[in-house]
Amino acid sequence: MRKVFLWFSCLSLLVVQCFCSSVVLAQEVYDVVVYGGSSAGVAAAVQAKRMGKSAAIVCPDVHLGGLSSAGLGATDSGDRSVIGGISREFYHRLWKHYQDPKVWNWVPVPNLGMPGQGGRGFDNETQTAWVFEPHVAEMVFEQFVKENDIPVFRGRYLDRMKKDCVEKNGTQIVSIRMKNGEVYRGKMFIDATYEGDLMAAAGVSYTLGRESNDQYGETLNGIQVGHAHHHQFNANTYRGDDKVQDPFIDPYVIPGKPESGLLPYVNPDAGGEDGSADTKLQAYCYRLCMTKVPENRVPFEKPANYDPLNYELFVRSILSGQRFLMIISSMPNGKTDTNNGGPFSHDFIGQNYDYIEADDAEREKICFAHEQWQQGLMWTLQNDPRIPENVRNSYKDWGLAKDEFQDTRHFGHKIYVREGRRMVSDYVHTELHCCRVLPTPRPIGFGSYQMDSHHCQRHVKVLEDGRAIAWNEGDVQVSPGGAYPIDFGTILPKKAECTNLLVPVCVSSSHIAYGSIRMEPVFMILGQSAATTACFAIEDGKAVQDVDYGKLSARLKADGQVIERQLAPPKIANLKLNLIPGIACDEDSAKLEGDWKFNDVTQPRVGKGYMHDDGTKCGTKIATYTLKVPTAGNYEVRLTYPTNPNRATNVPVEIYTADGVKTVYVNQKECAEPPFQTLGTFRFNAGDAKIVISNKNVDGYVILDCVQLLEKK
Repeated sequence: MRKVFLWFSCLSLLVVQCFCSSVVLAQEVYDVVVYGGSSAGVAAAVQAKRMGKSAAIVCPDVHLGGLSSAGLGATDSGDRSVIGGISREFYHRLWKHYQDPKVWNWVPVPNLGMPGQGGRGFDNETQTAWVFEPHVAEMVFEQFVKENDIPVFRGRYLDRMKKDCVEKNGTQIVSIRMKNGEVYRGKMFIDATYEGDLMAAAGVSYTLGRESNDQYGETLNGIQVGHAHHHQFNANTYRGDDKVQDPFIDPYVIPGKPESGLLPYVNPDAGGEDGSADTKLQAYCYRLCMTKVPENRVPFEKPANYDPLNYELFVRSILSGQRFLMIISSMPNGKTDTNNGGPFSHDFIGQNYDYIEADDAEREKICFAHEQWQQGLMWTLQNDPRIPENVRNSYKDWGLAKDEFQDTRHFGHKIYVREGRRMVSDYVHTELHCCRVLPTPRPIGFGSYQMDSHHCQRHVKVLEDGRAIAWNEGDVQVSPGGAYPIDFGTILPKKAECTNLLVPVCVSSSHIAYGSIRMEPVFMILGQSAATTACFAIEDGKAVQDVDYGKLSARLKADGQVIERQLAPPKIANLKLNLIPGIACDEDSAKLEGDWKFNDVTQPRVGKGYMHDDGTKCGTKIATYTLKVPTAGNYEVRLTYPTNPNRATNVPVEIYTADGVKTVYVNQKECAEPPFQTLGTFRFNAGDAKIVISNKNVDGYVILDCVQLLEKK
């Protein structure tokens, strides 16, 4: 197994720790025990020590840093201005390292800060580096640990297949037990694993897979057949110079013959309707550190269990004209961060479903299968004679970097667990929080990356003409339209379940929202915020859920965390009516006079669509909205509508208030806070409030969507 190789290769490092008696370990009580050696785990331990607390990292890992030191050198940073604290310090230390010409041992020293070989991702103005070699990232994490005198117990696996591996006293974790019998006690615990192993063993609620869109009022969650246009089998999207007759790929062993059976790893169908829930996980892979430098290159070998049928779709897609085969990002010293890209690539789609709940031995088998898959993919690309010679030649010089990952066959020491368990707490971060539609009352950090899910499955799709084609499902790449705050509640378990545990990686989030949160800079941000919470909980003798947010936010800001900034307007595609705050009524519930037309082309809006008057300007089309006001008082009246240049600039809206009828004329070409337009604050009596919209004397199209009342106290 992979971890066995790690143990022997790092025997000198582990030998002293391995002979520590579990009795001695059981007697020491750390202030903060961090389980997991990820970037979040290191940031958490460092913050705890800087706040004067004792902290230890206990982890299955031998190498610290998680994916940040396992090949993910092309940082998915998004808006870098919201990355602060220890996270920004990490990227600053990387920048400082590469200022020394002596570290450029494989290529000439580049002009740092400029595009090109090795220079991409260096920001001299902010003194940060966002591209880096794996071993350099690991070196920085080790520096953090050494400088802060943090004990690290490596190669320690939580004995999670046994129910008593976590000792609790009521809602408090007392200790955690490893498979080797060692016991670690703490006042506070932080689960910094990508899988959420400690969280699950402690009895904290979690979920796996994809929620339905209906569960949280989202649009991008659940099965996404219709939305999955990225990294897809369609050569019209990623065509090279070759002419193709048919852009689609046949899914059967013998093309056109269903009786020959489906090619490996292809499902017969998507398993449900778009937007519906399932338990599938977005695909995993290793981030390969490749190079063309001959002296530092390890060639890709043909795997012992190589089966050409596993790569048949790959060959067919290339023959059909596909040329987007993977993402190769340049790193310093002639190396790469190589990631999945295109319809058939490094992601081993559908072969990670059992990983999270599997025992450690089974996880290692799944990891090794992924390694062999990627090895076989590169060998096929470089050697299969059916692949055009010009394509083979463009990849033939690539190999794995010899000076990276020397104890794991030059593959990363960590597979990219893009998504594992996700905690389900009292606060769940959703697509609507990413898009700043719903409020985030207690920010502890920011995210900004696009909502990014890799494909979850490969299946047969039947076209309108009856043809069966191979189709990937699950890939979503949608920008939130700006940076967004992440709430304190995302890292807190339910109070009834655990009161001294924080979860900065497997946060309380929906699947699609996690696709944006799950970036390494954000994990470090949340790790630091979690540790700050833990320290205050110790000092004040409180449950983590009861830590004073004012005190927490002040310390986070003092330590360089970014938790405040001017937000971009909400980005809304299709807001659910039941998530509109206050009193709301949409066009479906309004009394309509005249021939209003339905449409669902323009966004943002509320509900599935909206109504329009077809530009008739006849003055006879009227919509009466009735909203029940529970108590008399002042209410802000807001109208929602999707804007367009063909809209009327003078839509009459009659507001029946306690002080009589007030008429406001609305310019529907524009909207102040899409899709919300404030019409003013008015006094209403308790009972039915009436809002009337018509197309009388208008100069363009009139749109009916939602009317909202917000009480003003």
